[in-house]
Amino acid sequence: FSPSVLGTREHWDAAYERELQTFQDIGDTGEIWFGEESMVRIIRWLEKHKVPLDSSVLDIGTGNGVLLVELAKSGYVNLTGIDYSPSAIQLSEKVREKEGMSNIKLKVEDFLAPSAELSGFDICIDKGTFDAISLDPSDAAGKRKLYVGSLCRVLKPEGFFLITSCNWTKEELLNEFREGFEILEELPTPKFCFGGRIGNSVTALVFQRK
Repeated sequence: FSPSVLGTREHWDAAYERELQTFQDIGDTGEIWFGEESMVRIIRWLEKHKVPLDSSVLDIGTGNGVLLVELAKSGYVNLTGIDYSPSAIQLSEKVREKEGMSNIKLKVEDFLAPSAELSGFDICIDKGTFDAISLDPSDAAGKRKLYVGSLCRVLKPEGFFLITSCNWTKEELLNEFREGFEILEELPTPKFCFGGRIGNSVTALVFQRK
């Protein structure tokens, strides 16, 4: 991928500072990455596979925290969201407060250098964070490797990793996560047709840690 400001912390700090101001002004929670259907898709998969409601869930790059709120509304009780942008965590705290979901844990954390207490999760969810890391102007390939290493540290053996991406194909993601993970399922995503070829604008996969 071509390097992009979308891969920099400065971009996301500025973006979430704007969203935080907007929320304070008019109560708008901001953008939902990949739309509401992406959250529904994740929750449906968890429900279909009867994932216990007390399973520990980590939302990597939680942004405004709306996914965690929806998980809490669906009955999940052990929820943690992290983001390296303090503004994002401030915004997600305000969204949590507005929705009355006091049991959602939120913290400023860089997933590429996670703290020791970030470990033992049953489920990790990524909607766009791996995409953003892949656009980092400084050593994106090295940071992708750090990401996979961090995922191995924070996710329990046999734990589930649900990733939604608009930059990577299924085959590319299988290659990126080949060490330590096996594919369980590809989730259906919206399809588009261009020049007679049908493709997916978004890829959603479920991996299991070996």
